[in-house]
Amino acid sequence: MSTHAKRERLLLADLLEGAGPGARTLCEGWTTRDLAAHLVVRERRPDAAAGVLVKPLASRLTRVQEEFAAKPYEELLQLFRTGPPRMSPFALKQVDEAANSFEFYVHAEDVRRAQPDWTPRELDPVFADALWSRIERGARVFGRRSPVGLVLRRPDGRTAVARRGVPVVTVTGEPGELALFLTGRQESARVELEGDKEAVAAAREAKLGI
Repeated sequence: MSTHAKRERLLLADLLEGAGPGARTLCEGWTTRDLAAHLVVRERRPDAAAGVLVKPLASRLTRVQEEFAAKPYEELLQLFRTGPPRMSPFALKQVDEAANSFEFYVHAEDVRRAQPDWTPRELDPVFADALWSRIERGARVFGRRSPVGLVLRRPDGRTAVARRGVPVVTVTGEPGELALFLTGRQESARVELEGDKEAVAAAREAKLGI
């Protein structure tokens, strides 16, 4: 596993362990047990995980995820810590880095920010740039359901267009915060929004993400 993905995996596993199986997360309706089951199914059951994108498979995904959620919590965490099976696409370093670093960062914040005493996590510049690269590549996909034009901007001025259109809302923040905003966690992201009042409200309430 590559450096960022491995670090984020272990950090997320530690957070899930520390929170226990019944803690709330930012994923609506999911406890930490549900999130752990999602992470394991995503890597180990691609036949079911495809239900995230393919609606006819959604019921299969729900059933398989519930089966994994019924396992002992410690077993789920061990399956996640040890990583995907050798034949999984996620076992490839390039795929691991491209998909898991971003995914695990967001889910780690799902656990952290659901707690009342959470504090901001300072990201190293290299990792922040890695998250930004993922945002640049996926901005149009994540922002496709925005009802308004959406531009993401880093404090240094670099921008990415998530949705073309008018009126336009500009969302400014560090890459980690923009990642949360773009994946539907607008209320928990520490960002600044610029635009007319109604457009800003629409951007905050939009169902962003995959």
